[in-house]
Amino acid sequence: MSDLATRLAQLDTHLARFRDGGIMNLIDGKDVPGSGGSFDTHSPVDDSLICSVSRSTAGDVDAAAKAAKGAFPAWAAMDGKERKKILHRIADAIVARAEEIALCECWDTGQAWRFMSKAALRAAENFRFFADQAPGARDGQTLFAPGQMNVTARHPIGPVGVITPWNTPFMLSTWKIAPALAAGCTVVHKPAEFSPLTARILSEICREAGLPDGVLNLVNGFGEDAGRALTEHPDIKAIAFVGESKTGSMIMKQGADTLKRVHFELGGKNPVIVFEDADLERALDAVIFMIYSLNGERCTSSSRLLVQESVAEDFHAKLEARVKRIKVGHPLDSATEVGPLIHKVHYDKVMSYVDIGKSEGAVCRAGGAREGEQGWFVKPTLFTGATREMRIAQEEVFGPFLTSITFKDEAEALDIANDVAYGLSGYLWTNDLTRALNFSDKLEAGMIWVNSENVRHLPTPFGGVKASGVGRDGGDWSFDFYMETKNTSFALGSHKIQQLGA
Repeated sequence: MSDLATRLAQLDTHLARFRDGGIMNLIDGKDVPGSGGSFDTHSPVDDSLICSVSRSTAGDVDAAAKAAKGAFPAWAAMDGKERKKILHRIADAIVARAEEIALCECWDTGQAWRFMSKAALRAAENFRFFADQAPGARDGQTLFAPGQMNVTARHPIGPVGVITPWNTPFMLSTWKIAPALAAGCTVVHKPAEFSPLTARILSEICREAGLPDGVLNLVNGFGEDAGRALTEHPDIKAIAFVGESKTGSMIMKQGADTLKRVHFELGGKNPVIVFEDADLERALDAVIFMIYSLNGERCTSSSRLLVQESVAEDFHAKLEARVKRIKVGHPLDSATEVGPLIHKVHYDKVMSYVDIGKSEGAVCRAGGAREGEQGWFVKPTLFTGATREMRIAQEEVFGPFLTSITFKDEAEALDIANDVAYGLSGYLWTNDLTRALNFSDKLEAGMIWVNSENVRHLPTPFGGVKASGVGRDGGDWSFDFYMETKNTSFALGSHKIQQLGA
Protein backbone atom coordinates (compact mmCIF):
# COMPACT_ATOMS: atom_id res chain seq x y z
CA MET A 1 0.00 0.00 0.00
CA SER A 2 1.43 3.41 -0.97
CA ASP A 3 1.94 6.22 1.51
CA LEU A 4 -0.88 8.13 -0.17
CA ALA A 5 -3.30 5.22 0.08
CA THR A 6 -2.38 4.63 3.72
CA ARG A 7 -2.92 8.27 4.63
CA LEU A 8 -6.22 8.40 2.78
CA ALA A 9 -7.43 5.39 4.75
CA GLN A 10 -6.30 6.97 8.03
CA LEU A 11 -7.95 10.26 7.05
CA ASP A 12 -11.24 8.52 6.31
CA THR A 13 -11.23 7.09 9.83
CA HIS A 14 -10.65 10.50 11.40
CA LEU A 15 -13.28 12.21 9.25
CA ALA A 16 -16.00 9.67 10.00
CA ARG A 17 -17.08 11.40 13.21
CA PHE A 18 -17.23 14.78 11.49
CA ARG A 19 -19.34 13.33 8.68
CA ASP A 20 -21.73 11.77 11.18
CA GLY A 21 -22.10 14.62 13.67
CA GLY A 22 -20.73 17.68 11.93
CA ILE A 23 -18.65 20.31 13.71
CA MET A 24 -20.33 21.85 16.71
CA ASN A 25 -19.45 24.88 18.78
CA LEU A 26 -17.91 24.45 22.21
CA ILE A 27 -19.35 26.90 24.74
CA ASP A 28 -18.74 26.67 28.47
CA GLY A 29 -17.43 23.13 28.06
CA LYS A 30 -20.51 21.89 26.19
CA ASP A 31 -21.05 20.89 22.57
CA VAL A 32 -23.62 23.32 21.18
CA PRO A 33 -25.11 23.57 17.66
CA GLY A 34 -25.11 26.96 16.01
CA SER A 35 -28.42 28.75 16.27
CA GLY A 36 -27.99 29.94 12.67
CA GLY A 37 -28.18 26.40 11.33
CA SER A 38 -25.14 25.01 9.53
CA PHE A 39 -23.00 25.38 6.44
CA ASP A 40 -20.93 22.85 4.49
CA THR A 41 -17.17 22.72 4.23
CA HIS A 42 -15.52 21.12 1.18
CA SER A 43 -12.02 19.85 0.46
CA PRO A 44 -10.03 21.88 -2.06
CA VAL A 45 -8.51 18.63 -3.34
CA ASP A 46 -11.65 17.56 -5.20
CA ASP A 47 -14.38 19.88 -3.87
CA SER A 48 -15.98 16.93 -2.07
CA LEU A 49 -18.11 17.52 1.01
CA ILE A 50 -16.24 17.07 4.29
CA CYS A 51 -19.04 17.78 6.76
CA SER A 52 -21.53 20.32 8.03
CA VAL A 53 -20.41 23.08 10.39
CA SER A 54 -22.38 25.02 12.99
CA ARG A 55 -23.23 28.52 11.86
CA SER A 56 -23.11 30.85 14.83
CA THR A 57 -25.20 33.96 15.31
CA ALA A 58 -24.75 36.93 17.63
CA GLY A 59 -26.65 34.95 20.26
CA ASP A 60 -24.09 32.14 20.17
CA VAL A 61 -21.24 34.62 20.41
CA ASP A 62 -22.97 36.30 23.34
CA ALA A 63 -23.23 32.95 25.15
CA ALA A 64 -19.54 32.24 24.48
CA ALA A 65 -18.48 35.71 25.64
CA LYS A 66 -20.51 35.35 28.84
CA ALA A 67 -18.96 31.93 29.46
CA ALA A 68 -15.49 33.43 29.01
CA LYS A 69 -16.37 36.30 31.33
CA GLY A 70 -17.68 33.90 33.96
CA ALA A 71 -14.60 31.68 33.80
CA PHE A 72 -12.14 34.57 33.84
CA PRO A 73 -11.85 35.35 37.59
CA ALA A 74 -10.93 31.80 38.60
CA TRP A 75 -8.59 31.24 35.64
CA ALA A 76 -6.84 34.58 36.17
CA ALA A 77 -6.46 33.84 39.89
CA MET A 78 -5.02 30.38 39.33
CA ASP A 79 -1.35 30.08 40.24
CA GLY A 80 0.85 30.32 37.16
CA LYS A 81 2.43 26.97 37.98
CA GLU A 82 -0.99 25.31 37.72
CA ARG A 83 -1.69 26.97 34.37
CA LYS A 84 1.73 25.74 33.25
CA LYS A 85 0.78 22.13 34.05
CA ILE A 86 -2.45 22.36 32.08
CA LEU A 87 -0.77 23.94 29.05
CA HIS A 88 1.90 21.23 29.03
CA ARG A 89 -0.85 18.60 29.08
CA ILE A 90 -2.39 20.32 26.07
CA ALA A 91 1.00 20.17 24.32
CA ASP A 92 1.32 16.47 25.15
CA ALA A 93 -2.12 15.80 23.68
CA ILE A 94 -1.27 17.75 20.51
CA VAL A 95 1.79 15.54 20.02
CA ALA A 96 -0.31 12.41 20.60
CA ARG A 97 -2.79 13.52 17.92
CA ALA A 98 -0.26 15.16 15.57
CA GLU A 99 -0.92 12.76 12.70
CA GLU A 100 -4.69 13.23 12.92
CA ILE A 101 -4.24 17.02 12.99
CA ALA A 102 -1.91 16.96 9.98
CA LEU A 103 -4.17 14.70 7.91
CA CYS A 104 -7.24 16.84 8.61
CA GLU A 105 -5.33 20.05 7.92
CA CYS A 106 -4.09 18.78 4.55
CA TRP A 107 -7.56 17.71 3.46
CA ASP A 108 -9.25 20.83 4.80
CA THR A 109 -6.77 23.40 3.44
CA GLY A 110 -4.87 21.72 0.60
CA GLN A 111 -1.50 22.20 2.28
CA ALA A 112 1.14 19.60 1.45
CA TRP A 113 1.93 16.79 3.89
CA ARG A 114 5.65 17.59 3.80
CA PHE A 115 4.88 20.85 5.62
CA MET A 116 1.81 19.95 7.67
CA SER A 117 3.34 16.76 9.10
CA LYS A 118 5.52 18.98 11.30
CA ALA A 119 3.04 21.81 11.88
CA ALA A 120 1.25 20.17 14.81
CA LEU A 121 4.58 19.53 16.54
CA ARG A 122 5.44 23.22 16.15
CA ALA A 123 2.04 24.05 17.62
CA ALA A 124 2.86 21.87 20.62
CA GLU A 125 6.10 23.79 21.04
CA ASN A 126 4.08 27.03 21.06
CA PHE A 127 2.10 25.72 24.02
CA ARG A 128 5.24 24.48 25.80
CA PHE A 129 7.03 27.79 25.34
CA PHE A 130 4.20 29.87 26.79
CA ALA A 131 3.45 27.28 29.46
CA ASP A 132 6.95 27.81 30.79
CA GLN A 133 6.38 31.58 30.78
CA ALA A 134 3.09 31.39 32.69
CA PRO A 135 4.54 31.39 36.26
CA GLY A 136 6.38 34.66 35.62
CA ALA A 137 3.92 36.32 33.26
CA ARG A 138 2.80 38.86 35.88
CA ASP A 139 6.30 39.78 37.02
CA GLY A 140 7.27 43.39 36.54
CA GLN A 141 10.06 45.71 37.62
CA THR A 142 11.15 47.62 40.68
CA LEU A 143 12.00 51.19 39.71
CA PHE A 144 13.58 53.55 42.23
CA ALA A 145 13.26 57.32 42.14
CA PRO A 146 14.30 59.91 44.78
CA GLY A 147 12.11 59.16 47.80
CA GLN A 148 10.05 56.58 45.90
CA MET A 149 9.95 52.93 45.01
CA ASN A 150 7.78 51.98 42.02
CA VAL A 151 6.63 48.41 41.59
CA THR A 152 5.13 47.31 38.29
CA ALA A 153 2.99 44.23 37.77
CA ARG A 154 0.94 42.79 34.95
CA HIS A 155 -2.62 41.46 35.07
CA PRO A 156 -4.57 39.58 32.37
CA ILE A 157 -6.78 41.92 30.40
CA GLY A 158 -9.88 39.68 30.50
CA PRO A 159 -11.83 37.66 27.94
CA VAL A 160 -10.32 38.01 24.46
CA GLY A 161 -11.46 37.14 20.96
CA VAL A 162 -9.17 35.23 18.62
CA ILE A 163 -9.99 35.18 14.89
CA THR A 164 -7.70 32.93 12.87
CA PRO A 165 -7.10 32.41 9.11
CA TRP A 166 -7.36 29.39 6.82
CA ASN A 167 -3.80 29.02 5.55
CA THR A 168 -2.10 27.13 8.41
CA PRO A 169 -4.96 27.37 10.90
CA PHE A 170 -3.89 24.98 13.66
CA MET A 171 -0.40 26.38 14.17
CA LEU A 172 -1.49 30.00 13.83
CA SER A 173 -4.29 29.53 16.36
CA THR A 174 -1.77 28.25 18.93
CA TRP A 175 0.36 31.38 18.41
CA LYS A 176 -2.60 33.37 19.75
CA ILE A 177 -4.40 31.04 22.14
CA ALA A 178 -1.35 29.69 24.02
CA PRO A 179 -0.04 33.09 25.23
CA ALA A 180 -3.57 34.28 26.02
CA LEU A 181 -4.15 31.27 28.28
CA ALA A 182 -0.69 31.54 29.81
CA ALA A 183 -1.36 35.19 30.67
CA GLY A 184 -4.58 34.24 32.48
CA CYS A 185 -7.05 35.38 29.82
CA THR A 186 -10.09 33.42 28.68
CA VAL A 187 -10.75 33.03 24.96
CA VAL A 188 -13.53 32.97 22.38
CA HIS A 189 -12.09 31.50 19.19
CA LYS A 190 -13.66 32.00 15.76
CA PRO A 191 -11.77 30.08 13.08
CA ALA A 192 -11.99 30.80 9.36
CA GLU A 193 -15.07 29.26 7.79
CA PHE A 194 -12.95 27.64 5.04
CA SER A 195 -10.91 25.55 7.54
CA PRO A 196 -12.90 24.57 10.65
CA LEU A 197 -11.64 21.02 11.32
CA THR A 198 -8.53 21.48 13.43
CA ALA A 199 -9.99 24.31 15.51
CA ARG A 200 -12.54 21.78 16.72
CA ILE A 201 -9.76 19.26 17.47
CA LEU A 202 -7.85 21.88 19.48
CA SER A 203 -10.92 22.74 21.53
CA GLU A 204 -11.42 19.04 22.30
CA ILE A 205 -7.77 18.63 23.28
CA CYS A 206 -7.99 21.58 25.67
CA ARG A 207 -11.16 20.27 27.30
CA GLU A 208 -9.73 16.76 27.71
CA ALA A 209 -6.46 18.14 29.10
CA GLY A 210 -8.35 19.71 32.00
CA LEU A 211 -8.81 23.30 30.85
CA PRO A 212 -11.74 24.56 32.95
CA ASP A 213 -15.10 25.05 31.25
CA GLY A 214 -15.49 28.47 29.65
CA VAL A 215 -11.77 29.22 29.46
CA LEU A 216 -11.64 28.35 25.74
CA ASN A 217 -14.85 28.63 23.72
CA LEU A 218 -15.25 27.83 20.02
CA VAL A 219 -17.78 29.56 17.75
CA ASN A 220 -17.86 28.72 14.05
CA GLY A 221 -19.38 30.91 11.41
CA PHE A 222 -18.87 33.78 9.04
CA GLY A 223 -17.20 37.12 9.54
CA GLU A 224 -20.27 39.18 8.78
CA ASP A 225 -22.28 37.64 11.63
CA ALA A 226 -20.21 35.67 14.16
CA GLY A 227 -17.03 37.65 13.53
CA ARG A 228 -18.72 41.02 13.81
CA ALA A 229 -20.62 40.00 16.94
CA LEU A 230 -17.32 39.01 18.54
CA THR A 231 -15.50 42.22 17.63
CA GLU A 232 -18.39 44.37 18.90
CA HIS A 233 -19.15 42.44 22.11
CA PRO A 234 -18.62 44.59 25.23
CA ASP A 235 -17.35 41.68 27.36
CA ILE A 236 -14.50 40.97 24.93
CA LYS A 237 -11.59 43.20 25.90
CA ALA A 238 -9.26 42.54 22.98
CA ILE A 239 -9.22 41.01 19.51
CA ALA A 240 -6.29 39.12 18.04
CA PHE A 241 -6.80 38.73 14.30
CA VAL A 242 -4.80 37.19 11.46
CA GLY A 243 -6.03 37.88 7.94
CA GLU A 244 -6.44 40.49 5.21
CA SER A 245 -5.58 44.14 5.80
CA LYS A 246 -9.04 45.25 4.64
CA THR A 247 -10.68 42.99 7.22
CA GLY A 248 -8.37 44.30 9.93
CA SER A 249 -9.53 47.82 9.16
CA MET A 250 -13.16 46.72 9.48
CA ILE A 251 -12.48 45.03 12.82
CA MET A 252 -10.80 48.15 14.16
CA LYS A 253 -13.91 50.17 13.28
CA GLN A 254 -16.23 47.56 14.80
CA GLY A 255 -14.28 47.53 18.06
CA ALA A 256 -14.01 51.30 18.35
CA ASP A 257 -17.19 51.85 20.37
CA THR A 258 -15.98 49.50 23.10
CA LEU A 259 -12.38 50.80 22.92
CA LYS A 260 -11.23 47.30 22.17
CA ARG A 261 -7.50 46.55 22.11
CA VAL A 262 -6.46 44.98 18.80
CA HIS A 263 -3.55 42.92 17.53
CA PHE A 264 -3.44 42.49 13.77
CA GLU A 265 -1.23 40.26 11.65
CA LEU A 266 -2.28 41.31 8.17
CA GLY A 267 -1.16 41.08 4.56
CA GLY A 268 2.21 41.44 2.95
CA LYS A 269 3.93 42.04 -0.37
CA ASN A 270 7.30 41.05 0.96
CA PRO A 271 10.51 41.67 -0.99
CA VAL A 272 13.45 39.30 -1.29
CA ILE A 273 16.42 41.38 -2.47
CA VAL A 274 19.27 39.53 -4.17
CA PHE A 275 22.52 41.46 -4.71
CA GLU A 276 25.21 40.37 -7.14
CA ASP A 277 27.63 39.55 -4.30
CA ALA A 278 25.25 37.07 -2.65
CA ASP A 279 25.62 33.31 -2.51
CA LEU A 280 23.32 32.98 -5.50
CA GLU A 281 22.67 29.24 -5.20
CA ARG A 282 21.50 29.57 -1.60
CA ALA A 283 19.53 32.67 -2.50
CA LEU A 284 17.81 30.72 -5.28
CA ASP A 285 16.80 27.99 -2.84
CA ALA A 286 15.42 30.54 -0.40
CA VAL A 287 13.54 32.53 -3.06
CA ILE A 288 11.79 29.39 -4.27
CA PHE A 289 11.02 28.08 -0.79
CA MET A 290 9.59 31.33 0.53
CA ILE A 291 7.03 31.77 -2.27
CA TYR A 292 6.08 28.25 -3.33
CA SER A 293 6.06 26.42 0.01
CA LEU A 294 2.66 26.32 1.77
CA ASN A 295 1.12 26.93 -1.68
CA GLY A 296 2.26 30.55 -1.43
CA GLU A 297 -0.60 31.09 1.03
CA ARG A 298 1.47 32.66 3.78
CA CYS A 299 1.64 36.26 4.96
CA THR A 300 5.45 36.22 5.08
CA SER A 301 5.96 34.80 1.57
CA SER A 302 8.59 36.62 -0.48
CA SER A 303 6.24 37.41 -3.34
CA ARG A 304 8.41 40.16 -4.86
CA LEU A 305 11.87 39.22 -6.13
CA LEU A 306 14.23 42.17 -6.53
CA VAL A 307 17.37 40.96 -8.29
CA GLN A 308 20.37 43.03 -9.37
CA GLU A 309 20.58 43.58 -13.14
CA SER A 310 24.10 42.20 -13.44
CA VAL A 311 23.01 38.71 -12.36
CA ALA A 312 19.32 38.78 -13.28
CA GLU A 313 19.45 36.93 -16.60
CA ASP A 314 21.25 33.88 -15.24
CA PHE A 315 19.27 33.94 -11.99
CA HIS A 316 15.96 34.08 -13.85
CA ALA A 317 16.96 31.19 -16.12
CA LYS A 318 17.77 28.94 -13.17
CA LEU A 319 14.65 30.11 -11.35
CA GLU A 320 12.41 29.31 -14.32
CA ALA A 321 13.85 25.82 -14.68
CA ARG A 322 13.35 25.06 -11.00
CA VAL A 323 9.81 26.46 -10.85
CA LYS A 324 8.74 24.31 -13.79
CA ARG A 325 9.94 21.20 -11.91
CA ILE A 326 8.00 21.88 -8.70
CA LYS A 327 5.74 18.92 -7.99
CA VAL A 328 2.05 19.84 -7.89
CA GLY A 329 -0.22 17.11 -6.60
CA HIS A 330 -2.34 15.52 -3.91
CA PRO A 331 -1.48 17.10 -0.55
CA LEU A 332 -1.19 13.71 1.19
CA ASP A 333 1.42 12.47 -1.31
CA SER A 334 4.92 12.75 0.22
CA ALA A 335 6.32 13.90 -3.15
CA THR A 336 3.93 16.85 -3.44
CA GLU A 337 5.46 20.29 -2.99
CA VAL A 338 2.42 22.43 -3.90
CA GLY A 339 -1.18 21.38 -3.26
CA PRO A 340 -4.50 22.98 -4.22
CA LEU A 341 -5.55 26.46 -3.18
CA ILE A 342 -8.04 26.67 -0.33
CA HIS A 343 -11.27 27.39 -2.24
CA LYS A 344 -12.65 28.25 -5.67
CA VAL A 345 -13.10 31.87 -4.57
CA HIS A 346 -9.38 32.10 -3.84
CA TYR A 347 -8.43 30.11 -6.94
CA ASP A 348 -10.34 32.62 -9.08
CA LYS A 349 -8.56 35.50 -7.35
CA VAL A 350 -5.09 34.06 -7.96
CA MET A 351 -5.86 33.20 -11.58
CA SER A 352 -7.16 36.72 -12.18
CA TYR A 353 -3.68 38.05 -11.42
CA VAL A 354 -2.27 35.95 -14.26
CA ASP A 355 -4.42 37.93 -16.68
CA ILE A 356 -3.54 41.17 -14.91
CA GLY A 357 0.20 40.47 -15.16
CA LYS A 358 0.00 39.69 -18.86
CA SER A 359 -2.14 42.74 -19.58
CA GLU A 360 0.38 44.93 -17.74
CA GLY A 361 3.20 43.72 -19.97
CA ALA A 362 5.10 41.39 -17.63
CA VAL A 363 6.35 38.06 -19.00
CA CYS A 364 4.88 34.80 -17.67
CA ARG A 365 7.93 32.52 -17.60
CA ALA A 366 6.25 29.60 -15.81
CA GLY A 367 2.82 28.44 -14.72
CA GLY A 368 -0.12 30.75 -15.04
CA ALA A 369 -2.53 27.89 -15.67
CA ARG A 370 -4.67 25.33 -13.91
CA GLU A 371 -3.16 21.96 -13.00
CA GLY A 372 -5.50 19.06 -13.73
CA GLU A 373 -9.27 19.12 -14.05
CA GLN A 374 -10.33 18.52 -10.45
CA GLY A 375 -9.74 20.63 -7.36
CA TRP A 376 -8.23 24.09 -7.15
CA PHE A 377 -4.67 23.42 -8.34
CA VAL A 378 -2.56 26.18 -9.91
CA LYS A 379 0.80 25.64 -11.59
CA PRO A 380 3.55 27.58 -9.75
CA THR A 381 3.70 30.91 -11.54
CA LEU A 382 6.64 33.22 -12.31
CA PHE A 383 6.46 36.66 -13.90
CA THR A 384 9.60 38.56 -14.92
CA GLY A 385 10.02 41.91 -16.63
CA ALA A 386 7.75 43.56 -14.09
CA THR A 387 7.97 47.15 -12.94
CA ARG A 388 7.21 48.51 -9.51
CA GLU A 389 3.90 50.17 -10.37
CA MET A 390 2.27 47.05 -11.80
CA ARG A 391 -0.56 45.56 -9.78
CA ILE A 392 1.25 42.21 -9.61
CA ALA A 393 4.09 44.10 -7.89
CA GLN A 394 1.86 46.03 -5.52
CA GLU A 395 -1.05 43.79 -4.48
CA GLU A 396 -1.04 40.64 -2.38
CA VAL A 397 -1.87 37.60 -4.53
CA PHE A 398 -1.46 35.04 -1.72
CA GLY A 399 -0.66 32.08 -3.91
CA PRO A 400 2.25 30.33 -5.68
CA PHE A 401 2.88 33.49 -7.69
CA LEU A 402 6.24 35.31 -7.89
CA THR A 403 6.82 38.71 -9.48
CA SER A 404 10.42 39.66 -10.35
CA ILE A 405 11.78 43.19 -10.76
CA THR A 406 15.38 44.12 -11.57
CA PHE A 407 17.37 46.97 -9.99
CA LYS A 408 20.64 48.76 -10.74
CA ASP A 409 22.05 49.60 -7.32
CA GLU A 410 21.38 49.63 -3.60
CA ALA A 411 19.50 52.93 -3.62
CA GLU A 412 17.08 51.77 -6.31
CA ALA A 413 16.56 48.42 -4.58
CA LEU A 414 15.62 50.14 -1.33
CA ASP A 415 13.28 52.55 -3.11
CA ILE A 416 11.45 49.69 -4.86
CA ALA A 417 11.35 47.53 -1.74
CA ASN A 418 9.65 50.26 0.32
CA ASP A 419 7.29 51.37 -2.45
CA VAL A 420 4.27 49.30 -1.36
CA ALA A 421 1.50 49.68 1.20
CA TYR A 422 2.74 46.70 3.20
CA GLY A 423 5.64 46.13 5.57
CA LEU A 424 5.51 42.68 7.14
CA SER A 425 8.80 40.97 6.29
CA GLY A 426 11.85 41.32 4.07
CA TYR A 427 14.67 39.04 2.96
CA LEU A 428 18.12 40.31 2.06
CA TRP A 429 20.86 38.36 0.29
CA THR A 430 24.34 39.90 0.28
CA ASN A 431 27.80 39.12 1.63
CA ASP A 432 28.53 42.80 2.32
CA LEU A 433 28.00 43.27 6.07
CA THR A 434 27.91 47.06 5.89
CA ARG A 435 25.27 46.93 3.18
CA ALA A 436 23.25 44.40 5.16
CA LEU A 437 23.27 46.60 8.27
CA ASN A 438 22.42 49.81 6.45
CA PHE A 439 19.82 48.29 4.14
CA SER A 440 17.96 46.40 6.86
CA ASP A 441 17.89 49.55 9.00
CA LYS A 442 16.12 51.46 6.20
CA LEU A 443 13.85 48.68 4.98
CA GLU A 444 10.24 49.29 6.06
CA ALA A 445 9.37 45.90 7.55
CA GLY A 446 8.65 44.47 10.97
CA MET A 447 10.86 41.42 10.40
CA ILE A 448 13.95 41.01 8.25
CA TRP A 449 16.05 37.94 7.53
CA VAL A 450 19.56 38.37 6.13
CA ASN A 451 20.95 35.44 4.10
CA SER A 452 18.10 33.24 5.33
CA GLU A 453 14.55 32.19 4.63
CA ASN A 454 11.91 32.73 7.32
CA VAL A 455 13.13 30.91 10.43
CA ARG A 456 10.71 31.57 13.30
CA HIS A 457 12.15 31.87 16.80
CA LEU A 458 9.37 32.14 19.40
CA PRO A 459 11.03 34.61 21.80
CA THR A 460 11.47 37.18 18.99
CA PRO A 461 8.82 39.73 17.99
CA PHE A 462 6.56 38.81 15.05
CA GLY A 463 4.54 41.50 13.29
CA GLY A 464 4.54 44.18 10.63
CA VAL A 465 4.33 47.89 9.91
CA LYS A 466 2.17 50.01 7.59
CA ALA A 467 -0.78 47.98 6.25
CA SER A 468 0.74 44.73 7.50
CA GLY A 469 -0.34 44.95 11.09
CA VAL A 470 -0.52 46.37 14.58
CA GLY A 471 1.38 44.94 17.53
CA ARG A 472 3.78 42.03 18.01
CA ASP A 473 3.54 38.36 18.88
CA GLY A 474 6.25 36.25 20.45
CA GLY A 475 7.98 36.05 23.80
CA ASP A 476 7.17 38.84 26.21
CA TRP A 477 5.62 40.91 23.41
CA SER A 478 2.60 38.57 23.49
CA PHE A 479 2.06 39.29 27.17
CA ASP A 480 2.21 43.03 26.48
CA PHE A 481 -0.96 42.53 24.43
CA TYR A 482 -2.85 40.09 26.66
CA MET A 483 -2.03 41.87 29.94
CA GLU A 484 -2.42 45.30 31.52
CA THR A 485 0.55 46.89 33.30
CA LYS A 486 -0.03 48.46 36.70
CA ASN A 487 2.38 50.70 38.60
CA THR A 488 2.25 51.13 42.39
CA SER A 489 4.40 53.86 43.93
CA PHE A 490 5.56 53.68 47.58
CA ALA A 491 6.90 56.72 49.42
CA LEU A 492 10.19 55.89 51.16
CA GLY A 493 10.05 58.79 53.58
CA SER A 494 8.18 61.91 54.65
CA HIS A 495 8.73 64.07 51.57
CA LYS A 496 7.41 67.63 51.43
CA ILE A 497 3.79 67.90 50.26
CA GLN A 498 2.50 71.29 49.11
CA GLN A 499 -0.16 72.68 51.43
CA LEU A 500 -3.08 74.38 49.78
CA GLY A 501 -5.54 76.39 51.86
CA ALA A 502 -3.49 75.86 55.04
